[in-house]
Amino acid sequence: MQTFAPIREPQDSHLASKRIFDLIKAELALVEEEYERQASSNIQVIDYLGEYLRASGGKRVRPALLILANYTVGGDARRDNVIRLATVMEMLHTATLVHDDIIDNADLRRNRSSVNARFGNQTAVLMGDWLYMSAFETTVRERSLEIIDILTKLTRKMTEGELIQLTRIGRLDITESEYFDILRRKTAFLFSACCEVGAILGGATREVQAGLRDFGMNLGIAFQLFDDVLDLTADTESLGKEAGSDLLEGKLTLPLIYLLEKEPSAKSRLEKVMFDGSYTAITREELRSMLDDHSIIAKIKERADDHSTRARKSLDVLSKSEYRSCLEGVLSFIAERKN
Repeated sequence: MQTFAPIREPQDSHLASKRIFDLIKAELALVEEEYERQASSNIQVIDYLGEYLRASGGKRVRPALLILANYTVGGDARRDNVIRLATVMEMLHTATLVHDDIIDNADLRRNRSSVNARFGNQTAVLMGDWLYMSAFETTVRERSLEIIDILTKLTRKMTEGELIQLTRIGRLDITESEYFDILRRKTAFLFSACCEVGAILGGATREVQAGLRDFGMNLGIAFQLFDDVLDLTADTESLGKEAGSDLLEGKLTLPLIYLLEKEPSAKSRLEKVMFDGSYTAITREELRSMLDDHSIIAKIKERADDHSTRARKSLDVLSKSEYRSCLEGVLSFIAERKN
C-alpha cells in the first residue's frame, strides 16, 4: 500500500474529507446498496420508511470508520461480511437518531422532516425498533460471538446513555463527570465499536484491535465535543436541524456547564430557555457572547484536540499506510465540519 504523511492541518479539512471518501467511494456505494437491501421489506409501510431514512443521507462516518479500520490491518473491505457489518453500524446509528428525535420532539433531521414529525411517534418508535432488530439479525448471521458480544454491549450502553440523559433533562446541576459518562454511552462507544469490528474482520491482533478501539473512543468524544460547539455557534440551515436545540430540549452540554461555573447568575435565564422552549430570556447571540467572554468555546476545542491527540497516538500500533493516514484525516474532518 502507498505511504504518505498523515493529514494533520485543520485548514486541510475539506481536502481530508474528499480524500477519505474518494478513497473508499466504491465501498461506501456497496454500503448504500446493502442498506437499501437490509431496510427493505415486503411490508409496504416498513419499505417506505426504510427508504425515507436511507435517502435522508448522512455523512456515513461510522461505516467509513469500519471500512478504513479494516483496510489498515490488511483486510479487504469489499468482502460481503465487511460491507454487511459496516451497514449494520449505520442502521444502529439511524435507529438511535429515530428514537432520539421522538424523545426530543425534534421536527428536523438532515434538513428533512424527522420520521416522528412526518409519520407520528408511534410509527417512529416501531420503525426504530425494526431497524435495531434488522441490524441484529444481520449480525447474528455472521456467526461471530465476539462481534455479537460487542454490538450487544454497545446497544445496551447507548440505551443506558439515553435513559441517564432523560433523568437529567431540565437540570442545571449536571457535573462534568456525568456529562462525559452520557457522551461515551450515546456517541463514543459506537465509534469505538466501528473501529474494533473493522479490525476483527481484518484479522488484527489483540493489540491492534485495542489500539483501534481506543482510537474510536477518543475520536467519538472529540466528535461530540465539536458537535456541542456547533449547536451553540452554527445556524439551522448548516446543521440540518434546529440550532441551539440542546438547551431547548433541556440538555446541559459542556460549554454551558463551564459557563455556569463562571457565571452562576445565568442559571435562571438558562432555566427559562429550557422551560419556555425558546431563546427569549437570553438570545443565542447573548449566550455566544458570554461564552466568548470566558473563552469557553476555545476551552472546549482544546479538550476536543486533546482527545484527537490521544486518538492519533492510538494509531501507533499500525504501520503507516494510506488508510492509516485517512483515519488521521478523519480527526481534521470532524474538527472543521460545519454540520
